[in-house]
Amino acid sequence: MGLLRGDIGLELGRRVADAVRAALDLEITPAEALIRPSSRPGADYQCNAAMGLGKRLRRDPREIGESIVAALDADDLVETPDVAGPGFVNLTLRTRWLAGHMRGLLADARLGIPRTDEPRRIAIDYSSPNVAKEMHVGHLRSSIIGDAIVRMLRFVGHEVIPHNHLGDWGTPFGMLIEHLVDEGFGAEHTIGDLNGFYTEARKKFDADPDFADRSRRRVVLLQGGDEPTLALWRDLVDESTRHFEKVYRLLGIGLTSTDLYGESFYNPYLSDTVDELERKGLTRISDGALCVFPAGFTNRDGDPLPLIMRKSDGGYGYASTDLATVRYWTGERAVTDLLYVVGTPQSQHFQMVFTASRDAGWLTAEHHAEHIGFGSILGADGKTIRSRAGGTIKLAELLTEAVDRAAAIVAERSELDEAERAEVARKVGIGAVKYADLSSDREKDYVFAWDKMLAMDGNTAVYLQYANTRILSILRKAEAAPDAAVVETGVTLTEPAERDLALRLTRFPAAVQSAIDTYSPHKLSTYLYETASSLTSFYEKCPVLKAEPDVRASRLALITVTSKVLTLGLDLLGIEAPTRL
Repeated sequence: MGLLRGDIGLELGRRVADAVRAALDLEITPAEALIRPSSRPGADYQCNAAMGLGKRLRRDPREIGESIVAALDADDLVETPDVAGPGFVNLTLRTRWLAGHMRGLLADARLGIPRTDEPRRIAIDYSSPNVAKEMHVGHLRSSIIGDAIVRMLRFVGHEVIPHNHLGDWGTPFGMLIEHLVDEGFGAEHTIGDLNGFYTEARKKFDADPDFADRSRRRVVLLQGGDEPTLALWRDLVDESTRHFEKVYRLLGIGLTSTDLYGESFYNPYLSDTVDELERKGLTRISDGALCVFPAGFTNRDGDPLPLIMRKSDGGYGYASTDLATVRYWTGERAVTDLLYVVGTPQSQHFQMVFTASRDAGWLTAEHHAEHIGFGSILGADGKTIRSRAGGTIKLAELLTEAVDRAAAIVAERSELDEAERAEVARKVGIGAVKYADLSSDREKDYVFAWDKMLAMDGNTAVYLQYANTRILSILRKAEAAPDAAVVETGVTLTEPAERDLALRLTRFPAAVQSAIDTYSPHKLSTYLYETASSLTSFYEKCPVLKAEPDVRASRLALITVTSKVLTLGLDLLGIEAPTRL
């Protein structure tokens, strides 16, 4: 996605790369310098390049490490480096540089995170609910993870185009519309009604062959543009859209009606897509269906796996819609990247779609396509989370419960009036649900537990939100503008806890970059939690308001930067930071 210059680790990597060029007459990239945060006492970073270079050059790695140190031009950034063990180069930032960097961050709205040197045009598919069905807990991860990725990519300067791939076409809608016609339902119905109608229609479809045949004919009418059928279909889409937008507003997700790209949107492109595949010789008939067989994909018996483009009855399969989607976004919308935030079980399907798209020439060397998979949300029993009655949990109801539970946390905050408590409860409750997801490795399952996600300590949104409000409370009591005070006094880092917090704050750009590189919001979440933990240690050892004037001003500046990092970091995850808690 393009390197960010604000990462001090990357800057050290550049300096080491220059030293390797000077000492060894060898070119390496900053990434190949292998700069890592160090756990060794007294060292901030560690360069691990010497071991790999030793094998490459057939020389003693410790000798190479010493050569790197001798040629390293970084006196403005680090103390005198030393070589440890088989060739590890230990690097310690100058405290004077750290203090000056803190001073600079006070005036930097981006907190050291510059815009990327390599902006991309990215289409990202996430959320993707179905028309005529209420959003449920199964849509939570895609919506939350997708929104966080959008926020981070946009912040560093990429052009990001969300597309909410609604399920709004095909046999299910022929079935539902036919049921509505049978029952004489008009346009006045809620999303809850539609949920019930869909269940009834499915039962009829499975039990009544005549109804099933009529439903299939209704699909033909829908796809053929029959106006009465389309009118009923539009009613379904409109009511569903109102429901989706209500949930997105409650969840704090940026998707709107302008981001809707349902299966119906791609319907006009299906015929041309399949025709092009046929012209390029990429299709063949299998059991009466027109299929593409991407190379390298087989079933357990070793038989090639198909993507069904056109069924034996002439209808199009969902794979044809997915290929039409790739063709549309790379061809007509000229995107460079296609991202799909969809559950891990769909991994093979997307790899087949990407392979077929490359074979067709719709994905070239200039394009990047990636399936951003994620695991399931589990209940306390370790199984996919369900309601007490054993059914699917409606997303709107879960979010409402989150806000209600958070209200109990803020109910005793006497300094807040009723309206403020309600607003804080919303931010805490929704933030708790989102952070519980985003702080987990997206590729893994996680257990949904109210008590854990709403805890005031530990790796939770509430802990981070409270850490920030505690800073803001101190700043209000100080009745001073730390930004202005520090311009005159500067920042001093005499205590280890001060320096540790400052060092942590310099790593914010690296945390954001790491989360972007791997589409893993939990890496940013982990960083924010570690920062809040460093802040707690700082409070224990470094009084702020009771310190001497110059020290007080310096510490006010340091916690101001910390508040800015926590607030921006949470915002990049889509989580609001209340000013009082």
